[in-house]
Amino acid sequence: MRGQLPGEGWRYLGTRPQWAGPGRLSLLGDPEGRAEQVTEALPGEPLALLWENREGWARVRTAHDSYLGWVRAGDLQPQPPGAERLPVTALRAHAYAEPGIRHALVGELALGAQVGTRAGEVVEENGRRWVPVTLAGGADAWVQAAAFAPVPGDVADLALRFLDAPYVWGGRSAWGLDCSGLTQVVYAAHGRALPRDADQQQAALQAVDTAQRGDLAFFPGHVGLMLDDRRMVHANATHMRVTVETLGEGEYGTRLQQSLEGFGRWAP
Repeated sequence: MRGQLPGEGWRYLGTRPQWAGPGRLSLLGDPEGRAEQVTEALPGEPLALLWENREGWARVRTAHDSYLGWVRAGDLQPQPPGAERLPVTALRAHAYAEPGIRHALVGELALGAQVGTRAGEVVEENGRRWVPVTLAGGADAWVQAAAFAPVPGDVADLALRFLDAPYVWGGRSAWGLDCSGLTQVVYAAHGRALPRDADQQQAALQAVDTAQRGDLAFFPGHVGLMLDDRRMVHANATHMRVTVETLGEGEYGTRLQQSLEGFGRWAP
């Protein structure tokens, strides 16, 4: 059914606003539990609910990049009423039931996830500052203020912080991500909206002949972020993690150089 409109048994809901819950939400290529993950919605990210059926599957579209996928309808959450959205800037973070590291975990957050603000004072505990927040679905929680600190450095600095994060097809967080997921979330943290897939990102950027720091390098079905004119950080299935390669150096770097399609640069 991938890429097709739902048939009999599906109910069209327009574009009803919904949100990913307190954990990452897998968007699948087909409405079945073992289907390929095509992308992820990060905690608190908005989605449009398009279709729903009696078996509990929903067709959704992500708000930030218009990507389509299938999810369990019960995994979608309403937005907390009246809450302003607060973006997470830490690579990984947790939401707690109460302000303290010994309390229960109630949410798993990541760079680009969103929580809602709520009334209440920041709580100081052993030198830690705890911010009261609301998770998608309405649950109250507490997150350390460090999770909302400004992102330091440039896109390349941020990409390097993902080193050794596991490779996950369709992933978009430091808990696990793929090549274009890495470049998308790193660029987004610096206010640069990229499409989801490598070929879409290549089409969206200005083609350049020589790479500089922060440019993207494109290969068939693959993308990496350049640290200079030869070194590249990328999430890859060869090492099953985020690594740095030098184009033209070593077996893997030589293969990458031979398949290089070109470089792309952000041109605001």
